[in-house]
Amino acid sequence: MTCTSNRSVRVNRRRFITIAAAVTGVSLLPRVAVASAPQTVTWRGVALGAPAMLTLQHPNEGEAKYAISACLAEIARLESIFSLHRLDSALVRLNTSGRLDDAPADLRILSAEALLLAARSEGAFDPTIQPLWQFQAQHAGHRLAAVDAEELARVRALVGWQYVHIEGTMIRFARLGMAMTLNGIAQGYITDKVGDILRAHGFDNVLVDLGEQLAVGPKWDGTAWRVGIRDPEDQGRIMQTLPLTSGAVATSSNYTTGTTAGSRFAHILDPRTGQPAEQWSSVTVVSDRATLSDGLSTALTLLPLDQWPALMGTAVRAYAKAPGAHEGFWA
Repeated sequence: MTCTSNRSVRVNRRRFITIAAAVTGVSLLPRVAVASAPQTVTWRGVALGAPAMLTLQHPNEGEAKYAISACLAEIARLESIFSLHRLDSALVRLNTSGRLDDAPADLRILSAEALLLAARSEGAFDPTIQPLWQFQAQHAGHRLAAVDAEELARVRALVGWQYVHIEGTMIRFARLGMAMTLNGIAQGYITDKVGDILRAHGFDNVLVDLGEQLAVGPKWDGTAWRVGIRDPEDQGRIMQTLPLTSGAVATSSNYTTGTTAGSRFAHILDPRTGQPAEQWSSVTVVSDRATLSDGLSTALTLLPLDQWPALMGTAVRAYAKAPGAHEGFWA
């Protein structure tokens, strides 16, 4: 697959999308409005290790704040399942033992979806890439191509989505030393779950930004939310501005923080080779679900253009930028 490196507050591949429309608020800050007119209530904070924002337009400020609290509780619950940083998370327990008999339903559901995408992409997306991430972290500052080939081959032998088995409530690895990361798809899944909560609370004028952007309906006045795609090679420049009234947007990019001269810590690795993705500087996917946009944007970053249509189908749009190009293009 590729998966992203572990998320942090620093800019990473998920920060290449930004909200183009201006919104205000530091915590839960309503806009002054006349009675019965819609208010914009915005929550800003950190979720999944990165800056996050929820923007709700609704006449009742109290109901909006209550819905946001429910969303934050759901985010915390799902982080306790998917986190690679928490020793008590379900995913860490699975990686530690190689088997989890009481895997939570969300872990089983998302793992199954990740494995399906791995099969469809012929391994370009692979949730078992975690050993390669750990290997890269141990060799930070060095190109993996320069690392001992035998050592790299040993680690690559631990990567293989085919060796993950889901049976009832159990998830297990067929090879000792395997581990999974869902960082290339979990952010989209959590975004979708937050959208589900807001719909269940009766909100239909919402923009969710947890690294992926999800519109639950347009703005109150019927106009579209505006989502901007940043140039990964020039963070101050917006390459494209997308109108969004429903559906989700996700971007993957391999541009990095860098380490020593001539080397870098990649955000996306090719699980089939162990090397950084280099064909595209960024890929943005627009679809009806954030989970799909998230996973596909990762997979497409590792695939040549002629392989995209079979993976995308007809209901997905993608915007790609090649390294060094001034503009991207829609595929």
